Amino acid sequence: MKYLYMAVLWALSVHAVFAQHSLQGTITNQETQEPLEQVSIYLPQLEKGTITNAEGFYEINDLPSGKFKIVISYMGFQTYSQTIDFAEATTQLSLELVPSAIEMEEVIVSTPFHKLQRENVMKVERTSIKELKNAGAINLSEGITNIPGVASVSTGVGIGKPVIRGLSSNRVLTYTQGIRLENQQFGDEHGLGISDAGIESVEVIKGPASLLYGSDALGGVLYLNPEKFANSNDTEGDINFNYFTNTQGINGNGGFKASSDKLKFLVRLGGSSHVDYKTGEGERITNSRFKEQDLKTGLAYQLTNFKTEVRYNYNNSELGIPEEIGVQNTDRTAMEPYQDITSHILSSKSNIYFNNSSLQAILGYTVNNRKEFEEHEADAGADEPVEEGPALDMKLQTLSYNLQYNLARIGAVETIVGLQGMNQTNSNYGEEVLIPDATTNDIGILATSHIHFTESDLQLGIRFDKRTIDGDENGIAGEEGYIAALDRSFNSFNLAGGYKIDLSKNFISRLNIASGFRAPNLAELTSNGVHEGTNRYEIGNADLNNERNLQTDLSLEFKNEHFEFYINGFYNTISDYIYLEPNGTVAEGNSVFLYQQQDANLYGGEAGLHYHPHPLDWLHLQSDFSTVTGELKNGGNLPLIPANNWANTFRVEFPKMNKSLTNGYGFVTLKSYFSQNKVSDFETPTAGYSLLNLGIGATWSISGQPVDFKLSANNILDKEYVSHLSRLKSNGLSNIGRNINLGISIPL
Repeated sequence: MKYLYMAVLWALSVHAVFAQHSLQGTITNQETQEPLEQVSIYLPQLEKGTITNAEGFYEINDLPSGKFKIVISYMGFQTYSQTIDFAEATTQLSLELVPSAIEMEEVIVSTPFHKLQRENVMKVERTSIKELKNAGAINLSEGITNIPGVASVSTGVGIGKPVIRGLSSNRVLTYTQGIRLENQQFGDEHGLGISDAGIESVEVIKGPASLLYGSDALGGVLYLNPEKFANSNDTEGDINFNYFTNTQGINGNGGFKASSDKLKFLVRLGGSSHVDYKTGEGERITNSRFKEQDLKTGLAYQLTNFKTEVRYNYNNSELGIPEEIGVQNTDRTAMEPYQDITSHILSSKSNIYFNNSSLQAILGYTVNNRKEFEEHEADAGADEPVEEGPALDMKLQTLSYNLQYNLARIGAVETIVGLQGMNQTNSNYGEEVLIPDATTNDIGILATSHIHFTESDLQLGIRFDKRTIDGDENGIAGEEGYIAALDRSFNSFNLAGGYKIDLSKNFISRLNIASGFRAPNLAELTSNGVHEGTNRYEIGNADLNNERNLQTDLSLEFKNEHFEFYINGFYNTISDYIYLEPNGTVAEGNSVFLYQQQDANLYGGEAGLHYHPHPLDWLHLQSDFSTVTGELKNGGNLPLIPANNWANTFRVEFPKMNKSLTNGYGFVTLKSYFSQNKVSDFETPTAGYSLLNLGIGATWSISGQPVDFKLSANNILDKEYVSHLSRLKSNGLSNIGRNINLGISIPL
């Protein structure tokens, strides 16, 4: 760490001697030769950009020497991407953008080389938070289920955790602000725990990403990109409000950001409150209510060859745990049992740019306070139960680091070497102990290279990881609930290779083969008691081994101006898959479940098409199908495997309707879930169902002030249904009925 600080001080002290470069030019429409205003000019490696003025002119100053990628994008036009060598004091780049009905591409941040999707060797799904919100999602956990291959294990509408191609919990890693989101994610009823306010976009890596992120990325990565700082010498602000009829939900946030040439600042404050949701039969699911408060802020400082930023996120959630259809009211205060969760996420990211190489250091510190309150019986002679402290009170503190050096490009080869790790402590303060006080240490070393050929690209990587877990003894040996001391160490080598080839101008094929691993978590190793959130008595196994997997992905993609389709297939073999299995006994009134290991296989994929019929570029027809099968090698099915689903959308877009109305859109989506009969021993089959959703929206200029309006309705037919991944299914409780969302966003 000392050397990192020395490098930062060195970068600051010699700033004046580095050559400073500028980039300027004009962007026009190829068909009309007219200048284009508000075109985005962005340098992803430098995280620096600007927009064109009314004459189509742009200029970016204080750029370092070296080769950097530039991305020029504008709605309705093909995205331009190129690497530019800033060797002269001023570099000129003027372009004619080609009109296109295909959506503009964005830079993928979750992979190390920061390329556009079509340039990536690894296929990564990306969608903006705005798109997810326009579809009427109550929160981020619900919104990501619109991404093919992604589902959510839900407990009502307030709690959800991502499922990527049939894998979830500690097998899927979530990143926010560039660091790991650690919030006791081992529990089925532990939600994602982060607000969509201040999140710009979501990227999903489907499959093992242990090469890039280490343990817990065996099944994939959900990468949340925070909103960018304002462009230099610019000020922005906005206010957003949403109302949901089903839960009488109120969701709002407001943000402000400002930047000078060197200093940048942003802040966003948000919150939400929802009552118990109603099913399609009109009954409220008692205690499904939830509320949230969220604050995100950031500060950045940027010089020619150095930049650094610090971000902080505070989030508090009060989440009811529904169990039955009981009292029917619209109270907003959670009843017991409920969770009270507070998270603090502090991160810093610093970059030093040399001539054609760079060093990046990301440091993170997160604190997750999880309190769970159980129902208590009333004392003799008392009308109400006596209020007691939390049954579970766990404090998880995680210090993480990620150092990556991007070597100078040698010919067609880009290479990154890195060092990653974390120190994590878990402490208990409640009446009960689910997992012991423990310390976890990780360290990983990686190297990956991207090799560019004329019509293809090759990416290779290798990584070594070591994890140690030291857990304290809890309780008295021989008595119920006793947890023995733990001292385990886990090692793993992982390899990844990928090849992308341009079969033609519009046809791309990708082949990726990667290994991954996951060290067993504290719950799997040490549990010995009732897990109230799941109504199970869980017994861990201190002798569990690493989970290891090898996944092969093959994708074919075709895209032209008016039509695109894709087919993604995968086969994932997992050694020593850890799973829960009932042993037929009962303890403390709950069925006893043991943690076991067995080899498993998952396979499936996604397919879809997107059609813009010429000359009706305003019309969009889209269809996406997702399937996954999970099987234990010696027979039986894996739990929590999502049902196959097929989504069909009819969408219209009108960029300019008149002087006052712009960016108009409307859509109708029919999403069908097939029956799920391939279930584990303690699951039941789920019937199929279809949900009809629709929405409209536009930007309305009122006395010169633009206001974004949107209106959407999910499950418009108010269908009574149960999702296979709903944890309330075992209680006979249905999912949410018709829910109409009205949203207003006002840029300031």
